[in-house]
This record gives sequence, C-alpha cells and structure tokens, in this order.
Amino acid sequence: MSSPIDELHEWNRKMVEEFRANGGKPGGPFAGSPLLLLHTIGARTGEERINPLMYQDLMNGKVAVFATANGAPTHPDWYYNLVVNPNVSAEIGSESRRFRASTALGEEREEVWSRQKLRFPSFADFEEMTIRQIPVVILEPK
Repeated sequence: MSSPIDELHEWNRKMVEEFRANGGKPGGPFAGSPLLLLHTIGARTGEERINPLMYQDLMNGKVAVFATANGAPTHPDWYYNLVVNPNVSAEIGSESRRFRASTALGEEREEVWSRQKLRFPSFADFEEMTIRQIPVVILEPK
C-alpha cells in the first residue's frame, strides 16, 4: 500500500515527464496554465529535487511561485529547501534558467498573491484551507 507521500512523488514524476515530453507545455488539468519545473537542493539531503509549480510572470525575467501545498497546514518541502539553498533553477517552456529565490513580504507579497487568486481562484481556496500565511517566492534571474 502506498503512502500519500509516495502518491505525491509519483504524481510529480508524471507531471515532470509530461511537461518535458510536450516541450514545456503542461497537459491534463494544467493545460494552458503557466507551469514550471523548480529545481532545488534538499536542505537535509543535498540532493536535487524537482517540483512542478504554477507561476506568475513578473516581467523582466522575474517570476513568482507559491508555497500553497494545496492548503496543507505546513509549507511544502521545496520551500524549506530554497530557504536554505536560495540558488535554484527552473525549466520554463523548453529552457532552463537560473534564479535566486527570496520570500516576498508586505505590499509586494499582497500584490502578487492577490493577482494570483484573481487569475486562479483555487489559490484562494488553498488560503482558506490553512491558518498559515502562504509564502510567495520571487525568483530573480541570476
């Protein structure tokens, strides 16, 4: 019997395969959505981790990703990884880009987060499902 973590890893693996097979375009329930593959280094293991995430284009090469964990009570592992190791890369479309990650605060966070909830109402649902403030992560080009 598989655990919820095993199922999540399997779901991520399938999403990564599909993303790459389609030249950086997601399919299924994410068809047409802005999706990237975030590469982080594990905070404890030092191993590379890859997570498919929706993103928001902030222009000038900057993008934002959101540590929703689908409304779970704790931040996703990838968030802790980039806090410890903020130098990350992301596959966007068919290209790989290097970034430095930082957590948005105050007005910047609210502006980006509000825009994401308007564009994708499921993000507002995630916010209602948890008592934690969902981190908005800004990826600045390196």
